[in-house]
Amino acid sequence: MTHHRPASAGQRELLRFLTCGSVDDGKSTLIGRLLHDTRLILDDQLAALARDSRRHGTTGEEIDLALLVDGLEAERQQGITIDVAWRYFSTPRRGFIVADTPGHEQYTRNMATGASHSSLAVLLVDARKGVLTQTRRHSIICALLGIRDIVLAVNKMDLAGFDQDHFDRIVGDYVTFASTLGFRSIVPIPLSARHGDNVTRRSGNTPWYHGPTLLEHLETVEVEQDLADKPFRFPVQWVNRPSQEFRGFSGTVASGRVAVGDQVVVAASGRSSRIARIVTADGDLPSAEAGQAVTLTLADEIDIARGDLLVPAAARPEMADQFAAHLLWMDEEPLLPGRTYLMRIGTLWTQASVTAVKHRLDVNTREEHAARTLSLNEIGFCNLAAAQRVPCDAYAENRATGAFILVDRYTNRTAGAGMIAFPLRRASNIHHADFVVDKLARAALDHQKPAVLWFTGLSGSGKSTVANLVELALHQAGRHTYTLDGDNLRHGLNKDLGFTAADRVENIRRVGEVAKLFVDAGLIVLCSFISPFRAERRMVRDLLEEGEFVEIFVDTPLEECMRRDPKGLYAKARAGAIRNFTGLDSPYEPPEAPELHLRTLGRTPQDCAEEVLARLRALGLMA
Repeated sequence: MTHHRPASAGQRELLRFLTCGSVDDGKSTLIGRLLHDTRLILDDQLAALARDSRRHGTTGEEIDLALLVDGLEAERQQGITIDVAWRYFSTPRRGFIVADTPGHEQYTRNMATGASHSSLAVLLVDARKGVLTQTRRHSIICALLGIRDIVLAVNKMDLAGFDQDHFDRIVGDYVTFASTLGFRSIVPIPLSARHGDNVTRRSGNTPWYHGPTLLEHLETVEVEQDLADKPFRFPVQWVNRPSQEFRGFSGTVASGRVAVGDQVVVAASGRSSRIARIVTADGDLPSAEAGQAVTLTLADEIDIARGDLLVPAAARPEMADQFAAHLLWMDEEPLLPGRTYLMRIGTLWTQASVTAVKHRLDVNTREEHAARTLSLNEIGFCNLAAAQRVPCDAYAENRATGAFILVDRYTNRTAGAGMIAFPLRRASNIHHADFVVDKLARAALDHQKPAVLWFTGLSGSGKSTVANLVELALHQAGRHTYTLDGDNLRHGLNKDLGFTAADRVENIRRVGEVAKLFVDAGLIVLCSFISPFRAERRMVRDLLEEGEFVEIFVDTPLEECMRRDPKGLYAKARAGAIRNFTGLDSPYEPPEAPELHLRTLGRTPQDCAEEVLARLRALGLMA
């Protein structure tokens, strides 16, 4: 069902929409046509466009309207959109902000960025190709990101002879696929962006079509309620304190409205106050609403920091450290459950990990498949755990506080975009137990400083040999120790794990938790593990207190490890009997700043052990 509102003179509501679909479906040309036909291209721009069309265009002697939007040189040379191009235009009825998003699968993350800021999607389909995988993927992303109104723009109808049966088949295919996505309206329009058919003017080439032109529909469609009508949410971006006399909290109103005198609450702490002033560069305001950047001052001095969320007392968000969410994976490196990522929700940064992938979504059939990980551009439903309780709403209720991103801690790349479905209410009767005899007391009894000695390196590098010699010396010196070895643990605690990247992450996560318990017992723990990924070694380091994790990189060249091959594993791996073998078909990420870089080539194990012991003396772990 399509909802329209009566247009009246002077109404200039703003509609944010995006164009999306598969690569080369004509998205940029369509926006260029809208700008051209609404007379928003100046004469000098038109002249420059004509010159660029001769140089980069794909339309022969005609002006290539796509170049008006494809501003990046790389885009013009390749003929595809890479970045998100934002354009503003208006008609007497309405103002528009349109996001031209990339169709290429490689840039799905850019499309998701555009969708997260839009209320309606114009989904283009090439009339010659019909509904494609990327068409379906973009539709699912639109649905997950809360878009409820779709225009199915069947473009390049001129190349399909403006055939009604052809158009109807494409519409039928799409409606069948999208019937369960929850869209409020799907409006199909046959058009030719290149020639302007049914874009801003009704086409004589489609006498069988009786619906609105694209512009008519965009001018009159009613979209779902604006963020201003949602509960008030204000993520604190900056504590503004230029002097002792002024203390304000700066940020952008994410949703809802606020006025001077309103009572607000800090979501995390529950402390409350009233709005004293709403300050802007142009003077104070009596009120502010979603989208406005302001500084709020409060009537009371309460503890507020960057990342806090101000909300109404009567409409608070959930506070949760575990929740279920839809996750769009954006990184070339696959999602690894158990790996710690940085999570940003609003202005708050914390650590988080995916504890389980419940299922992966097939974008073609919408079937849910069992999965343990997600690859680039895959969409899954996952459980996540954050390092602290965070204020959040279900994304379906409030896009402003229901969305988050995951960032790879090592590369700083945005790895995933998530939409919270609901908080996970875990057992609330679980608490940390306090003991009279603590770590310090246990360590004092042994007259030692507890620590983890983490030996990392390739298989065959000599990790276990050196670790055994170091433990022997520590034992002879009266130190209480324990060794955790990879092979031994895989006979028991970790016998259910294989050697995929995801299993390697879980293997080290469990080892780290066990090592932490041994440190709490006051012991010096020697851990000998390949532990190929920096992220997991950092995860174990973060479990411990400062100075308790000593990373020892047993650096032996791959060629030497293969020559030694003490367990015959390299020979089996090269013969294809072992897959995902570190150093061959699975990567090893060497430490960048270990406490000790132990180069073993040309040295005896005893020499290496002596170097480790000398380093431990320097660190105060041996008298």
